[in-house]
Amino acid sequence: MNILHLTFYFDPDLSAGSFRNTSLVDALSRRLGADDQLDVVTTLPNRYATFSPEAPEQESRGRVTVERVHLPSHQSGMADQARSFAPYARRVLQRSRERHYDLVLASSSRLMTASLGALVARRQRAPLYLDIRDIFSDSLSDVLKGSPLRAVLPGIKLLEKWTIRNAAQVNLVSPGFREHFETLDPTKAYRLHTNGVDEAFLQCDFDPRLPRKNEPARILYAGNLGAGQGLHHIIPRAAQELGPDYEFRVLGDGGQRQELEDQCAGSDNVTIRPPVPRDELLTEYANADILFLHLNDLPAFRKVLPSKLFEYAATGRPILAGVSGEAEKLLNTEVDNAAVFHPCDVNGLVHALNTLSLEKRERQPFIQAYRRDAIMDAMAQDILALAQDG
Repeated sequence: MNILHLTFYFDPDLSAGSFRNTSLVDALSRRLGADDQLDVVTTLPNRYATFSPEAPEQESRGRVTVERVHLPSHQSGMADQARSFAPYARRVLQRSRERHYDLVLASSSRLMTASLGALVARRQRAPLYLDIRDIFSDSLSDVLKGSPLRAVLPGIKLLEKWTIRNAAQVNLVSPGFREHFETLDPTKAYRLHTNGVDEAFLQCDFDPRLPRKNEPARILYAGNLGAGQGLHHIIPRAAQELGPDYEFRVLGDGGQRQELEDQCAGSDNVTIRPPVPRDELLTEYANADILFLHLNDLPAFRKVLPSKLFEYAATGRPILAGVSGEAEKLLNTEVDNAAVFHPCDVNGLVHALNTLSLEKRERQPFIQAYRRDAIMDAMAQDILALAQDG
């Protein structure tokens, strides 16, 4: 049995897609038989222009091969990312002409990887398993509001419907996605394998940090700095409102980083740094007083469950989150010592912050319910069952 796995991000890149798909490949590899082969076609690390770890273009991991496609340098803008997808798509199509596959697996947040997987699966006459990590048409509709580029949306929606209908099985990472995709294809029995807590967080002891005398409480955000996070709408005003008793420490990169830096210029209590490797990130979490999460105030983001939420919860640290919808529901019902405010609402942020206890909380029930290895094990069983049935 030969399986082709398409994912734009993979180890050692820093992104939710990379962490998820690396764990999924590990789970699949443990179940491959002597005659099975899993080929992963991905890209060399490119999530952030300021973070480019070394990685081989060709790698063998037992019955798994990993091919990483070199992309031209790009920033995080929409046009740049679209152009960078072209060489990846060309290589995937070439690879699929060189070998027959019994199943195509595609993990996608921006639709194009999923659609590419659908095209390859049709050519291979093989079943397609889709792992959908975002509703691209929803996000694009919100981001392009008022833009002439909204003219492309009908075409995007048709492509989305075609892609979903060509899949033999579809997994959704958030229960909030189900209603949208059921309108595209109500005949599918949609799976729900969410994001989760990685092994690195299970092995790390996030002991309470030593108090810093006469120093402000540290509010840490680590992740993407894009339009979807909308940090430029909240951190500059929140830092001004909170004053010297609190400091924001931001680790990341993305399309809105410059905007955030410009708005925070002159602020003594905001520090913005490039992304850091995961081992350093664990130390940053351990040294933080509060972990900060924020999604822009757009309808599409009410349906998502950010992967960052699972990381934050595993540390035991207090969580301050500007989210709504599915993320708000999960934090309010399953995560102790998490305070939620409406996105972009500074007054709400201040009120929520004042309800937090600045101490570590054990969250073992949450961690056990959302262990990434267990979630990926279940998903791997789904995928291999489909391959065998196909």
